[in-house]
Amino acid sequence: MTSPESETPADRLTIGVLRETANQERRVAVDPDVVGEWARNGCHVLVESGAGLRAGWSDTDYEASGGTVIQRSDVIADADILAMVRPPDDETVAAISQGQLLIGMLDPLQNLELMSALCRRGATVAAFELLPRTLSRAQSMDALTSQSSAAGYRAAIVSAEAFGGFFPMMITAAGTARPARVLVIGAGVAGLQALSTARRLGALVTGYDVRPASRQEVESVGASFATSTVAEGAATGGYARAMTSDELAIQQAELSRLVAGFDVVITTAKVPGRRPPMLVPQKALASLARGSVCVDLACSPQGGNVYGSIDGERITDQNGITVIGSSDLASTIPAAASRMFAKNVHAMVAALTSEGRLAIDFDDELQREVLVCHDGAFVSPDVQRALGLNDSENVPDASAEGVVVAS
Repeated sequence: MTSPESETPADRLTIGVLRETANQERRVAVDPDVVGEWARNGCHVLVESGAGLRAGWSDTDYEASGGTVIQRSDVIADADILAMVRPPDDETVAAISQGQLLIGMLDPLQNLELMSALCRRGATVAAFELLPRTLSRAQSMDALTSQSSAAGYRAAIVSAEAFGGFFPMMITAAGTARPARVLVIGAGVAGLQALSTARRLGALVTGYDVRPASRQEVESVGASFATSTVAEGAATGGYARAMTSDELAIQQAELSRLVAGFDVVITTAKVPGRRPPMLVPQKALASLARGSVCVDLACSPQGGNVYGSIDGERITDQNGITVIGSSDLASTIPAAASRMFAKNVHAMVAALTSEGRLAIDFDDELQREVLVCHDGAFVSPDVQRALGLNDSENVPDASAEGVVVAS
């Protein structure tokens, strides 16, 4: 038992950690260290057997930290809160019960059917993608930032492995090899990490962004800065805004000329809830020298930044250019990425609970933004709009039958 003085907002909660079911996903939502923190503060932590194996942690590791390792069905049945990295499968959704809280990177605007199913189940759903990142207290919960940092680091490593030359300048008895020239498009968290990692590997690096304010950040990691002549592209939350068709045409033409001078191109330009912009079209890709590499971190089922990129695949085209599509390279360094994600989950649980219970408060800006649905109703304005729900009539369209809009 903990003393009143040592109680935390997560006291007495039962928190469940599930094994990921998404293809190729190796991360786990909670590591043994965070399990230990919860256990010391009076929480009951249930861990599905094998949940952490692909990230490097055994069932014994979780038990030693104070967790209870049981079957998946029992975790879902007994937990107040369920933590996952990626969206749950249909079987998991069908087992979730009224009032349970699901936390994860659920990509709600691209998974509207899944959100509707969870809402019908009466679940409370918190999606990291909806987190208001401009709030200072949200920083500790910012899973997009933590996982983008991991993905950016990994993108530089993957591109160095795929590139047929050296990244650093090499002076040998056989001659001198020039350093690789690396262009990173998008100077967000992933882009900056890719730039700094490629530079540490010895490459000559350039960062490109449509937001002129990014210059200082790019140059702070030792990279040169390039930008577009189109209007400043910043939007709320620090993202690049979606461009008009005319602006995009100008930018594509400029980028086509720019990329021709690089050996490696890493693209990171995502626009939340929308198809990623095509930044390296077919003509620009063909301008690269044989042996060049493009890594597309924005690749998704909706498309990517690089012509021909396919999520999860490495393709070498007829010109000898390698295109690597990967929407989630963070999963390829599962231990490091999981440790960061677990801290984000820990902070999110604290923000949504009080005195051992869920404490949903829609006067709280953070909760109002991050929650998708609660008590059988959609509460996220973004998700409501995406579903075509009518606020005044308080009814959904036919594609979201069975859900209502919260008032």
